[in-house]
Amino acid sequence: MMVSPVLRCLSSPPFLFFCCLLLLQLPICRSIYCDEDDCYDLLGVSQSSNASEIKKAYYKLSLKYHPDKNPDPESRKLFVKIANAYEILKDEATREQYDYAIAHPEEVFYNTARYYHAYYGHKTDPRAVLVGLLLVVSALQYLNQWTRYTQAVTMVKKTPAYKNRLKALELERSGGVTNKKKGLKQIDKTVEEKLSNELELHIQGAEKPSLWNLIGVQFVLLPYTLGKLLIWRSCWFWRYQIKKLPYSWDDACYLTQSCLKITSDAWRNIDESTMSNLVQKRLWVKGNMESYVAEMRKESKRRR
Repeated sequence: MMVSPVLRCLSSPPFLFFCCLLLLQLPICRSIYCDEDDCYDLLGVSQSSNASEIKKAYYKLSLKYHPDKNPDPESRKLFVKIANAYEILKDEATREQYDYAIAHPEEVFYNTARYYHAYYGHKTDPRAVLVGLLLVVSALQYLNQWTRYTQAVTMVKKTPAYKNRLKALELERSGGVTNKKKGLKQIDKTVEEKLSNELELHIQGAEKPSLWNLIGVQFVLLPYTLGKLLIWRSCWFWRYQIKKLPYSWDDACYLTQSCLKITSDAWRNIDESTMSNLVQKRLWVKGNMESYVAEMRKESKRRR
């Protein structure tokens, strides 16, 4: 007679061994809470009892079996079980988990995991975790920015352009008089360090780190930033959408910068005549922007 694959699988030794193991593990769903006893039976209450009834039952039993009241050695063991049962049933979360374990004894691993998570899981305040995470991320961010900045400064100081600026600054500070032995080829290390501190280096992509740009500081200032942005948007809408006023110089610069998709530092480094010329083109108008792009393409091809 042919045996179906399903029956063959169910009657296989590995499956039968697993079933026996699972049956042996069924009592564990209770034992992890109150050993082999029932937490409700230990307190002499029913599963439908409320928190007040459970509390009264515990106080009554504690007066009877507390080691200070009852010297019997067995009472000490019983009192420990009663106290453990009360700790489980007085908390709504653990009581709910215990009731679930009673109703679903087959879910051994799930019930065990919930128990150990409730009793041995981390009790850290999420707010403390968030603050710690922001501090760590901010510290790493600042360290990364400072490393990039120092590396960029070191590379810039090796360029001829930087050395020429340093020599020009030395001539300016000394009134045009230099040491004839050293000339302009060599500069004292102390003087070089002093003069280099006077030179402001604006390195695109590796700006000097600032505490105000850190993630932690920005997160703390987020409500202020959002409020300021909302007020700015409201004023913009009222001034230019409702009242139809002409754009101010700063706002026109902002629109031009946004249309060209350049950073604030790059925009500030543009000379005033070029900046004024770009603003006058009114690039925030779609047609003007298209004409400007076409003009730049023609000029680029002409240079080639």
